[in-house]
Amino acid sequence: MKPDRQLEGAWERNSREPQKDDDSDGTGTEVGGGRTMLREYSEAFIIAIILALFIRTFLFQAFKIPSGSMLPTLQIGDQILVNKIASSSPLPCLGFSLVPLHEPQREDIVVFKFPNDLNRDFIKRIVGQPSQSVRLEGHTLFVDGSAVDEPYAHYERSSAVALRRSGETYDVSPAHYLVFGDNRDNSQDSRYWGLLPRDYIKGKAFLIYWSWDPTGKRVRTERLLRLLR
Repeated sequence: MKPDRQLEGAWERNSREPQKDDDSDGTGTEVGGGRTMLREYSEAFIIAIILALFIRTFLFQAFKIPSGSMLPTLQIGDQILVNKIASSSPLPCLGFSLVPLHEPQREDIVVFKFPNDLNRDFIKRIVGQPSQSVRLEGHTLFVDGSAVDEPYAHYERSSAVALRRSGETYDVSPAHYLVFGDNRDNSQDSRYWGLLPRDYIKGKAFLIYWSWDPTGKRVRTERLLRLLR
């Protein structure tokens, strides 16, 4: 078998002259090896950051629930994962989604940029899709004239908010959505600030991966890894 050329050359050189250290600083090959190792760690670190940014921007993102507007579905202290692929908005630089799977649907729980302050993120449930007509009559929601079942909706027995908003009709414009909180009597939603533009939706909430009870100071083990519906 023909030996490696570089090793062969090194052997020939050493056979003709006295053995000596070729590194003037006396550190031997460890200098080059250290630099190689540092470079490998740096490249791995940079790749990890790029992957993390890609996942957070285009695939999944974690959020913490700070308020009770989505009770009882989401509790204060729940930490959720949001699927950005399922409802990915068009990228401004491209004009289309990277992985357009489907448009947001009624009953989806979505995280979005608050229309009145784009630096804030809100979470609500879609109750009306583009071109639908929605009416809240007391504790009953009507979509295009038909009553729909909402087992997740929570109302107080004496609801001043529901009574004040009862009977209002919301005509959903194209490329917009009507969103309510599940806690209908304690939610700042489309009833107060209007329709939600499609492009403001960040993604669909699909999983509670962690839950901490700030009052009882305990982990809610019964809520861990719970799928959202």
